[in-house]
Amino acid sequence: MRILLLTQYFPPEKGAAQVRLWELAKGLHHQGHEVTVVTAFPNHPTGIIPKEYQGKRFMQEEMAGVKVLRTWIYPVKRGRFWLRLLNYFSFVFSSLSGIARSGQQDLIIVESPPLFIGFSAMFASWLKKAPYIFNVSDLWPESAVQLGLVTNQTIIRATEWLEGYFYKKAYKLSAQTQGIVTGLQRKNVPPEDILFLPNGVDTELFQPRPKDQDLEKSLGLAGKTVILYAGTMGYAHGIETALEAADILRNDEELFFLFVGDGSERPRLEEIAREKKLPNVRFIDFQPLEVIPHYYSLSSINLSTLRRYKLSEGVRPSKVFPALASGQPLIYVGEGEGAEIVKESGGGVVLEPENPELLARTILELKRDPERCRTMAVQGRTYVIEHYSWNSLIRNWLKQLDSSKEAN
Repeated sequence: MRILLLTQYFPPEKGAAQVRLWELAKGLHHQGHEVTVVTAFPNHPTGIIPKEYQGKRFMQEEMAGVKVLRTWIYPVKRGRFWLRLLNYFSFVFSSLSGIARSGQQDLIIVESPPLFIGFSAMFASWLKKAPYIFNVSDLWPESAVQLGLVTNQTIIRATEWLEGYFYKKAYKLSAQTQGIVTGLQRKNVPPEDILFLPNGVDTELFQPRPKDQDLEKSLGLAGKTVILYAGTMGYAHGIETALEAADILRNDEELFFLFVGDGSERPRLEEIAREKKLPNVRFIDFQPLEVIPHYYSLSSINLSTLRRYKLSEGVRPSKVFPALASGQPLIYVGEGEGAEIVKESGGGVVLEPENPELLARTILELKRDPERCRTMAVQGRTYVIEHYSWNSLIRNWLKQLDSSKEAN
């Protein structure tokens, strides 16, 4: 089957969505399908297009057998809502040229958010005479409204109408979490029109490994018990809780909090750390996927946090899976699906959100109980190998697609 993957975000950009979409493209290719990606020039989250891509309107490259067509985008680091809209719509329009050059296609998979890429999906479906699957990784605008990021009622009503229209025109919808499945059904999408493709992990790349002593030395972490947060730092993640816990634990010279990644909230989080003069906190920029396991090798405890809000109940943070696969216990601060996965895995501890005292106390308890940590580490890795390796997830997704075709 010839498959077109349409997404604004793709490697070499760094981030959870980019990793997931690359694994999807690569996995479909390994399953024998011909995969073409139409995407933007890399610019997220820095707002800077890398030197090798600058000054170009269109570019074709190949990544591990996957053809990648890149089109122009107006890059934005962080800014007002209207600037982000300009960023989104610049790709909506430029992607049309990539779609036109992509050749014949049998199926189109489009990644949302951003929601407005649905316009590109409809154009691609019309031009290629192929159905599109709307891959919903976030119920936007619902999640943005609940977080208070979008408050203008006219914009909310318009985007909700667009959301329903794109869903209606799609051949199928694909959801990343059971919470999104439920949300789609609440929006009157028939269950038979919903596919399920959750986040997963490359269990060969992320596995227990010896400590990277050179990296440890360069970061000055020798002899430290490292609590690692690796991933996006957005408003929904509520990382302030971890900084407050670090403040509580500042007098324990063995404990150190390492935050690896970037996101809209990172500048504010760094400012909090400076204001509190935290001696046990360090921020590291986003790292290439193949480098991240070296940071996990330094970790004693992995950390995933979420703010308390209704839609978090249907969230499965992608960082949970490499954290469990890498062979350290995980502290999951949050509720809902992510919490249930961690409980079921046996690979970590689940805490209520926004309670830094509880987080600090739990870190100390785990530090003092290495045997418990070793047990959780083994159980967590065993669980993700069995349930969340990318190869098995993509095979299952294709089976769902085949079954839905037969049902129709």
